[in-house]
Amino acid sequence: MTKAKGAAMRRIQAGNVLSAFGLGFTVPYLYVYVAQVRELGASTAGAVLAVFAMAALVALPFTGRIIDRRGPLPVLVAAAVLASAGAAGMGLSGSIPAVVLSAAVLGAGTAVMQPALATMIVWCSETATRTRAFATQFFLQNLGLGVGGLIGGHIVDESRPSSFTLLFGIEAVMFLVLAGIALTVRLPHSPALPGPRPSDTEAGAKGGLRVLLGHRAMVQLLVLGFVVFFACYGQFESGLAAYGTEAAGIEPATLGTALAANTAVIVLAQFLVLKFVEHRRRSRVIASVGLIWAVAWLAAGYAGLGHGSQAMATAAFISTYALFGLGEAMLSPTVAPLVADLAPEAMVGQYNSAFALVKQLALAVGPAVGGPMGAALHGPYIVTFVLFSLSITVLALRLGKRLSPVQDRPSLAAKTRVVAVHKPEGAVAPAH
Repeated sequence: MTKAKGAAMRRIQAGNVLSAFGLGFTVPYLYVYVAQVRELGASTAGAVLAVFAMAALVALPFTGRIIDRRGPLPVLVAAAVLASAGAAGMGLSGSIPAVVLSAAVLGAGTAVMQPALATMIVWCSETATRTRAFATQFFLQNLGLGVGGLIGGHIVDESRPSSFTLLFGIEAVMFLVLAGIALTVRLPHSPALPGPRPSDTEAGAKGGLRVLLGHRAMVQLLVLGFVVFFACYGQFESGLAAYGTEAAGIEPATLGTALAANTAVIVLAQFLVLKFVEHRRRSRVIASVGLIWAVAWLAAGYAGLGHGSQAMATAAFISTYALFGLGEAMLSPTVAPLVADLAPEAMVGQYNSAFALVKQLALAVGPAVGGPMGAALHGPYIVTFVLFSLSITVLALRLGKRLSPVQDRPSLAAKTRVVAVHKPEGAVAPAH
């Protein structure tokens, strides 16, 4: 990595952790804030959370093409300013229309930031260094979310609406700080600099969506990504929480302990795991995550359906979240960089946006399916998600057959100094 790329990467990662810190301040308390503090009711709070997610689904399909045409930097700045306005509006909203509108603006802004940040990381990294760059991003995101949630929990007071206004105000400021840091970044391939980034003009002219859908490896990765997010992240605060309290008799406070265990494993294990995975085939690493998560779901099954003591059930349930954290730490340096390595050079933003869109879809469908099952159909719930976890293994091994040697094992790029450029069906590889 050149000195210029290294400096840009450090600033990008600094902005990344600050924005995650701001999100950690407020996201855990959105429901309580709307339903109880503003006294707008549970149905309004549910609608706000739905709008927050739906805004992302509306914004992301347009984001990728804008990133590829204008560059990720202006998109990130605009998204950060938009999210800041949404956070500030949320803290000041006292009516249903105002809080719903603020949630839509905040949701759209935070969603658009994801592919913009990912594309900036791609521009500032090489194939051989991308694994570590995305692992660092994931580590800092979780650290920021965890620290923000911890500090925010000591500030909030349901009897004082002003404490929530303070939280949202801090979040708004963090997004503006992100925008300010982004404006100081000098991307090596930014269109604002001499020597613009090479582009696949013919592929872009043919239409990004058609090229993407004709790229079989990417389509398989999108399907795999949906299953990953549906079987894990989509269950954390819905189906698995409902299952734990209903089937395993877990106290609500223990849910917080389980989430803390998840974050702790990610923070403590991320770079140890990175040393293990960065010289191995990505498809095999992802496949092993499916096996680890199958064990996690079996532990959850023991917690709720076994006949052990309450202490054993609690330990098994917390272990479930810890094992999920281990799998997440293995996925962060594999999946996101693989999206970038599969993308034609002119379509990195569109590929990142497509993957972010699939993630949001999984996070929307996951609670809708898992919530009712986790609360009432305890046995079928566990069996269903053990099978989903095993399907991750199968899908990952199938994907590995479509990847080039360097795409599957990027450490080879450092040895051979040859980077494979994938050419989707019907597209022309970019000229260098």
